[in-house]
Amino acid sequence: MARTLVTGGAGFLGSHLVESLLERGDEVVAVDNLLTGRIDNLDPVRGHERLSFVLCDVSQQLPVDGTFDAVLHFASPASPPQYLAYPLETLDAGSLATRRALDLAERSQARFLLASTSEIYGDPLVHPQPETYWGNVNSVGPRAVYDEAKRFAEALTMAYQRHRGVNTAIVRIFNTYGPRLQAEDGRVVSNLLVQAMQGRALTIYGDGSQTRSYCYVDDEIRGILALLDSDVAEPVNIGNPDEFTVLELVALVLEVTGSGSEIVFQPLPADDPTQRRPDIGRARALLGWEPRVPLREGLCRLRDWYHAEGIATTR
Repeated sequence: MARTLVTGGAGFLGSHLVESLLERGDEVVAVDNLLTGRIDNLDPVRGHERLSFVLCDVSQQLPVDGTFDAVLHFASPASPPQYLAYPLETLDAGSLATRRALDLAERSQARFLLASTSEIYGDPLVHPQPETYWGNVNSVGPRAVYDEAKRFAEALTMAYQRHRGVNTAIVRIFNTYGPRLQAEDGRVVSNLLVQAMQGRALTIYGDGSQTRSYCYVDDEIRGILALLDSDVAEPVNIGNPDEFTVLELVALVLEVTGSGSEIVFQPLPADDPTQRRPDIGRARALLGWEPRVPLREGLCRLRDWYHAEGIATTR
């Protein structure tokens, strides 16, 4: 039985990881300060005999006992409204918290996995984005608090690997959606789906021609665990390579909700990427991973979850 620590364990992805790790037999310690995470996300496993929860800010301390077989660092605000509301906390999560988690992994001789992001590619000049692309990031723009925090976390992780011999992995996560994604948390899928379900106008930033690639959470977690269980050290993109414009996403949202909502266009936020699509050749070759859930099916699953959570529907 492996003993695994997950920072950000009450977050969207972190809570799904905790649940999957428990299902496969791990003892799990979930750590979260609940700044953006929700303790309710752990309701499906609350009381599990192999789960411990520690309420703390990893950038300040990591008060856990014993050693671990794996340390997964997922603690950070992740959606634009969150990291723009908590810029210093986001930078701390990428720097101080990453170093505390790496120090624990070093002491434990554990496998360390960093949750990085497609945002390290910025507004890409290469499309689709392979892991070898260095990115196009505005280091002084408002989004830099997240983008550069993750870029620094990657550099720190590689330094621990090269100079201290820590067994590390880096997953670059592309747009992910599914149950436990907070309604209207600032990510495009949750924003549009909830607006449509409530019969409100759908907000599009820019002209809707910008593209994204959306990965259902079950696929994302499966890829992350495949990376954790491998000996792969280089960064790996885990995301869905199927690319959609925002207008195409809107059409699907209207279809699966049966909504007649109008569309309202707003100015594009600063430094918002015009294209985003992962090259998953490395994940296919090294992990045997690729996504299985198409966007329409995933939207239906999330729609049903929001409905079960009490989000009003137009039907």
